[in-house]
Amino acid sequence: MALQELRSNKLRTFLSLFGITIGIFCIIGVLATVESLEAKVQNDINTLGSNTIYVDKWDYGGGPDYPWWRFIKRPYPKYREMQEIKERSQLASAVSYSIRNMVSVEHDDITLSGVNAYGVSDEFNNVITINIEHGRYISESEFKQASPVIVMGYQNATNLFVSAERAIGKDVSFNGIKCRVVGVVKKEGTNFLGGGWQFDEAIVLPFRTMAAHFNIENSSPVIMVKGGEATSSAALVDELRGIMRSIHRLSPTQEDDFSLNDINTFSEQTSAIFGSINLGGWAIAGLSLIVGAFGVANIMFVTVRERTSQIGLKKAIGAKSSTILTEFLLESAFLCLLGGFIGLILVFLLTKLLTFVLPFPITISLGTLTLAISICLVVGVLAGIIPASIAAKMNPVVAIRTK
Repeated sequence: MALQELRSNKLRTFLSLFGITIGIFCIIGVLATVESLEAKVQNDINTLGSNTIYVDKWDYGGGPDYPWWRFIKRPYPKYREMQEIKERSQLASAVSYSIRNMVSVEHDDITLSGVNAYGVSDEFNNVITINIEHGRYISESEFKQASPVIVMGYQNATNLFVSAERAIGKDVSFNGIKCRVVGVVKKEGTNFLGGGWQFDEAIVLPFRTMAAHFNIENSSPVIMVKGGEATSSAALVDELRGIMRSIHRLSPTQEDDFSLNDINTFSEQTSAIFGSINLGGWAIAGLSLIVGAFGVANIMFVTVRERTSQIGLKKAIGAKSSTILTEFLLESAFLCLLGGFIGLILVFLLTKLLTFVLPFPITISLGTLTLAISICLVVGVLAGIIPASIAAKMNPVVAIRTK
């Protein structure tokens, strides 16, 4: 019967379902885009290390009222402090030290400028995940001996050697250091954090190798401490605060001259921000759904009026009121599902377009699809409940005589 109504009143049905279509398009479009963006940002945050604390002179909070004057005179973390943390900490599963500098990498007559060079200690790959595409990672003996070897980012490798695989075993030089490429990091794509670990256009080498040619204090030194699986970040922060205050010989009345930056906090803040964005999307799309619900309700009122004599005949030959009620509710739900299906098709086309334009893929999760179907069913039932109730309560004698 619902399909019959579509065929006989195409324009009326289309205009009424348009609100549902736009509502579903807005809600699912916003949810899919925001979920995909959040997944990308959270993945970039995870590249900083899960359950990891960064010991630095700077606080990573930022903001317009950032009190840089409180941090500028603080000492930079030192390599020996990393070693002491490793010896004293009971909660840390891995501790690493890192410095960073911008360099120009050369091979034959090709020069790459603005390359991030990361000088790291031996447990770095236990804190930060490094996926090797070709070759291998730096060995423990190479760290100890300060060997002139590097792991190169995918983009740098292709820029210097055309093929990333051809970079293995080749020599490159920067700032007077000649190093051999032993591995190439798997391509990662754009990192939205800016200050995070971005290996595509970077090189990684042993800390001692890099420290011999650079001023450490001008190389953004940082200590990274990763907690064990059963260790909370709060407990790890408390332990590290005690260890660092002891190392720096601070009295109980002195404030910390270091910052403990919890990566988990960034993840929680990101979730809260995206939650607010989702709420705004729901508010906008909700208006469209309300308009669409009134449109479907209008169709159902007209349908009940047009089929009054049929309703009377059905009740006269024994149809129960609950049967009539169910019939119209199902019809209303079907119309909303049809409008939602059209909206999902439009969202699918939108995801393909945005994936082509944006630097990260847009996907529609199974949960989002389930939500779309649920919304259509709920809106359909709510929009049809009043006209269906009117139909179910009709007097069969009066209804049959209605023309």
